[in-house]
Amino acid sequence: MMNFHNVLRKRIETIINSWNEDGIYAISFFINSNEAYEYNGFNNISTFAISYNTEEDCSGAGQYDEERWNYAFWRQDEHIIIDPDYPDSLISQLFEWYRENSIENIGYEDCDHCYDADCNYIGKGPVGHYELILLVSDVAKQLQEEGFIKNHFHKDIPIIIHGLEYAWYDIEATTHANPNGEADVFLDAMKKMGIF
Repeated sequence: MMNFHNVLRKRIETIINSWNEDGIYAISFFINSNEAYEYNGFNNISTFAISYNTEEDCSGAGQYDEERWNYAFWRQDEHIIIDPDYPDSLISQLFEWYRENSIENIGYEDCDHCYDADCNYIGKGPVGHYELILLVSDVAKQLQEEGFIKNHFHKDIPIIIHGLEYAWYDIEATTHANPNGEADVFLDAMKKMGIF
């Protein structure tokens, strides 16, 4: 049985160890699903990439400004980890992990049960998406708890787990991934912007 958690962690550590730019203040763990993403007959699958933003990239933005925290304003210089269009990615290992954990119907989403009576999104994305977010959140938490991030950057830096929209599960995963309050400013900014 493959330990996909460790495979992900090793790939993430290798990428982060290559970063030496000054002013990095946040790390993005971008997990996105799209019906156009296909792999082995499945569609609407999730991809995973990591990147970062620097103080220079958001020059002049205040601590709680949207320009600082909304990924749409970031440079988005992504390092691909899982993507069916990149042969070097871990897509086959992800699907092996799905199989080992009896996660079936990858990509299926029951839209009839995705919103509550007030039209708030309560779904978990297509099958496989939420499960990947939980796994990535656990990896991120381990990187924070064991000091990998702090040792590399010589300071605390939040790991923000998100898609194009900041769904409830992104906020939950980011909170979990930053157990010592590394993401508190980000979470406060999301509240001020009315995200949650």
